[in-house]
Amino acid sequence: MRHLAAAALTCLLSLATSAAQTGPHDAFARDLYKQLVEINTTDSVGSVTKAADAMAQRLKAAGFPAGDVRLLGPDPRKQNLVARYHGTGARKPLLLLAHLDVVEAKREDWSFDPFVFLEKDGYFYGRGTGDDKAMASILTANLIRLKQEGFKPDRDLILALTADEEGGKFNGVDWLVKNHRDLIDAELAINEGGSGQMKGGKYLINEIGASEKVYQDFKLEVKNAGGHSSRPVRDNAIYHLSDALARLERFDFPLNLNEVTRTYFDRMAAFQRDAKVAADMRAVAKQPPDAQAAARLASGSSYFNALMRTTCVATMLSGGHATNALPQLATANVNCRILPGEAPGAIKQKLTDVLADRAVAVSFVDEAKPSPPSPLQPQIMQPLESITKAMYPGAIVVPTMGTGATDGLYLRNAGIPTYGVEGLFYEIDDNRAHGRDERVGVKQYFEALEFQYRLIKALASQQP
Repeated sequence: MRHLAAAALTCLLSLATSAAQTGPHDAFARDLYKQLVEINTTDSVGSVTKAADAMAQRLKAAGFPAGDVRLLGPDPRKQNLVARYHGTGARKPLLLLAHLDVVEAKREDWSFDPFVFLEKDGYFYGRGTGDDKAMASILTANLIRLKQEGFKPDRDLILALTADEEGGKFNGVDWLVKNHRDLIDAELAINEGGSGQMKGGKYLINEIGASEKVYQDFKLEVKNAGGHSSRPVRDNAIYHLSDALARLERFDFPLNLNEVTRTYFDRMAAFQRDAKVAADMRAVAKQPPDAQAAARLASGSSYFNALMRTTCVATMLSGGHATNALPQLATANVNCRILPGEAPGAIKQKLTDVLADRAVAVSFVDEAKPSPPSPLQPQIMQPLESITKAMYPGAIVVPTMGTGATDGLYLRNAGIPTYGVEGLFYEIDDNRAHGRDERVGVKQYFEALEFQYRLIKALASQQP
């Protein structure tokens, strides 16, 4: 029976795939997608400039003036593409953002070459198919489609395909904001960070990423005079550090929900099979949140816990200098993901209090980059909800707060509200971004292409 079911599912996926790609715009977008995936844009050996230039040539071939298509950046190997589609100027521009760089992928770790675009069994495979070259190809293809159709937006549409989102410094969106704000200044921006979730092919929620936690590393350091290991003493740098970390392990930061996370728990409650979990989610969404309900949710899900509070966890350890000597130095890295609105300085002080040992010095590693949540305004929520209802019946829009980070933080800090909206659905238990055999459903890719086309048009024309 399982073999028959699998064969039937494969047949259905094949039919869905052939039905999804129906016109020249779909074929064109697929070609862009393939081209981008097959350009290696890793930090080690790749070239973001090559990918950016390939998309620049596509835009120019479609009739975009050369002066409106620019490659720029501080690193010749990592140029950013910024292109402008001129509108009437009745409203400030809409920024369409995607990054071209990808995380490393080794051939020996994959089932096939990660930099060869592969369509198989209803999926597109390759490094970056999900993060973030689907979005890059979709935005580029739709901009070209709108131009070919003669669409007249009431605002400029700005496309930014950037470098160094996956970990580089002094480039990408951060560099553009600091050095060429005029080229990307906008009323609002659409970015990655809000995908759709489905279960067994059933579409459940379409996420809108409206907020992100703040990334901050802290260095814990214990220094000691050391000595010979044949004469141990209790004043040991490693013991001081390990005892302090054990206290951190037992500590939870206080609950702190915002508009985005309260709305998330309230709307997601409807999708819970466990009635007790659903009730706890609704209880947490209230003001003030139910502390006991929050405790139950946190114990059952690390994700739910991360949505409700700042988290800090030890991620690296180092200590000692010789096997036969008492340690003179022991260090640890503690990685914190801080809720929007909570000051990094206050978190540092709380860590010092929790560690409760004067021998353990706590210091910042780099400077935190807090960013405010983007408001859930009708101008973004209404078209998003109406298009979701039309394209994915039964799915609902759910605001989310990213527990990781995207380039949206630089835009939010620059006063540009930014929303992670992809329209690209994944199986809940099969999102392979950054992982082995990264893939995106063929049907889901073409649906996202149409979703973004409708959303851009809705956001770039005044509603009656």
